[in-house]
Amino acid sequence: MAGSASVLSDDSAISRIDRQLYKLERMLALLSGLAVFSLMILAVISVGGRNFFQQPLPGYVDWIEQAMPLIAFMGVSYTQRDGGHIRMDIVVGALKGRFLWAAEFVTTFAILVLMILMVWGSWAHFSRSFDFGSPLWSRDSSMDIALPLWPAKLLAPVAFSVLCLRLVLQLWGYARAFVQRAATPVAVPLVMDAATQALMEAEHVSGRDD
Repeated sequence: MAGSASVLSDDSAISRIDRQLYKLERMLALLSGLAVFSLMILAVISVGGRNFFQQPLPGYVDWIEQAMPLIAFMGVSYTQRDGGHIRMDIVVGALKGRFLWAAEFVTTFAILVLMILMVWGSWAHFSRSFDFGSPLWSRDSSMDIALPLWPAKLLAPVAFSVLCLRLVLQLWGYARAFVQRAATPVAVPLVMDAATQALMEAEHVSGRDD
């Protein structure tokens, strides 16, 4: 299941890199949120045009297709950093110390291998669509208003590459915690229990964490 996590920071090199990468991840997540907001605006324009002018927004479905990669992929690394992805904590949650960090390292490494394959596959998919010699540099386009598809296809390998950087950083953090026998390592999501989560949410609502 999905758990709430916190990420600790200090003055170490790994923590500084974590904070810099987090800035990029937040920017990509913001783009994803803006894409959702833009689709809402387009929906209002399309419905309003249909109701008042008998003319919906041309290419509305095409624009939705273009925005889907923004919505689906650009926030994936941000969520990984904060430990927001759904996972099963039944076994891992019962582990402590070096056993926990070893298990986290193995599972994170497995995800990294999968994402490297996803980068390779999605880049190949983009390459089949992009062509400098074609109009708008595109070998394919959307069905209605002929939007080039390569920009949307490029977003997947970009987002997955950022996620790979995050996974490599987390592998470093888990390996560091394993070697140092750290109880609270930096730059990796630490799953909080229900009581701690409730306390932090209460402090946030009351403004005590400002």
